[in-house]
Amino acid sequence: MARTPPRVVIVGGGLSGLALGYRLRERVPDVVPTILEKDSRAGGNIVTMDRDGFRVEGGPNGIFDAKPFTLQLCRDLGLGDRLIAASEESRKNRFLFLDGRLRALPNSLWSFLKSPVLSWRGKLRLLTEKYRKRPADAAGDESVAAFARRRAGEEVARVLADAVVTGIHAGDPELLSVSAAFPRLVEFEREYGSVMRGMTASARQRRREAAARGGEPQPQRLWSFREGLRVLVDGLSDRLPGAILTGVPARRLERSPEGWVVHGDGRNRWAADAVILTSPAYAQAQLVGDLDPTLAEEIAGISYNRIAVVALGYRREDVGMTPAGFGYIALQHTRRDVLGVQWCSSIFPDRAPPGMVLWRALCGGWNRAEIVDWPDDRLVEAVRAELRLAMGVAAAPGFVHVTRWPAAIPQYLIGHVDRVKRIEARVAAHPGLFVGGNAYHGVALNDCTEQAVLLAGRVASHIAR
Repeated sequence: MARTPPRVVIVGGGLSGLALGYRLRERVPDVVPTILEKDSRAGGNIVTMDRDGFRVEGGPNGIFDAKPFTLQLCRDLGLGDRLIAASEESRKNRFLFLDGRLRALPNSLWSFLKSPVLSWRGKLRLLTEKYRKRPADAAGDESVAAFARRRAGEEVARVLADAVVTGIHAGDPELLSVSAAFPRLVEFEREYGSVMRGMTASARQRRREAAARGGEPQPQRLWSFREGLRVLVDGLSDRLPGAILTGVPARRLERSPEGWVVHGDGRNRWAADAVILTSPAYAQAQLVGDLDPTLAEEIAGISYNRIAVVALGYRREDVGMTPAGFGYIALQHTRRDVLGVQWCSSIFPDRAPPGMVLWRALCGGWNRAEIVDWPDDRLVEAVRAELRLAMGVAAAPGFVHVTRWPAAIPQYLIGHVDRVKRIEARVAAHPGLFVGGNAYHGVALNDCTEQAVLLAGRVASHIAR
């Protein structure tokens, strides 16, 4: 008698859900997952827009190769030969807007010693971090700023920790959990007694691994496709024919004698042996509200920031300076209207037509959420004012595009690690139910694709029973 193919429903058609569907089919070829996506398109916050010769990413700007999972996914999809690396200048040249001007972030010990980003007192505190002992009571969760302050001093917390948190999470370093947002820093301190010693050991290990392969360790880089990150979404969609239902929301989840039923609008319902939630946390909480109110309350406790992405295109001759680099960050504690500006056509030169440049500003974040509600004209004027101050650019842009994310990046606040443990314990009490996405174990694309691999293994084990 032929085996009935397992029924799997994935709620959420962003990168997490699509990658999970693909990885699950690798493990269980007869599974044809049903992926429910409430929006009119799949891909989540990966949005590539072409207009007037400009190519704008409304969400992530590229794939960082610090972890291999997303690039490996691209290669497995047959997209490896279409990947392009960001420019060398964008890898080396990054800036802070500090004390009213752009200041280069150091990328070597010598440039660090010469840099005005930190005072000599701040530099000394950072360089002597490896001699600072870990206190016996350092086992509890603490904020990124508190960790940086304890390890390297107030100035490092105020400048460098703020810059890193702003660039990755657009969050508040005084509220973000270091254990959840930057677990390797905590591991370095625990295993080596020092973050700097841990980083040195990690670099030494990378050199050994590269030597074993007969080469030198390569610098970490950003990658994309000439046509933008939508290529990855399209590649996954092509490998999941008939599986993705767009414009189809999931409303409620219930147990059934055979497993699970996902209810949509009207009479839409899907029976399943396993259900995986990869939608944003607030959507997951709504879905499990009737099933497990305690679980719903825990998931709903994961907060999100708000971000507006303002893309501006200029004639090269109108901007005076055509910077060669990645862009700059404005520290959140300064409460500026712009979190930072990415020089997109310097990172990937084909993002703008010949003779033009494309930049994009990120506005809002955790501490300036109200900015996202500003009308387009006010947003654009705020960005132009920042560009005049930081870069001396007074010209009017010839191209403007605004993308708003009312719930952009999940914020791993203090206590997040324990919250996730409680959530996963509640989920384990409902066999066949799984949760994923970027709300739990990392916000980056690589975290999403890594979790997709891990979840695929767990789901495959469940449906094989």
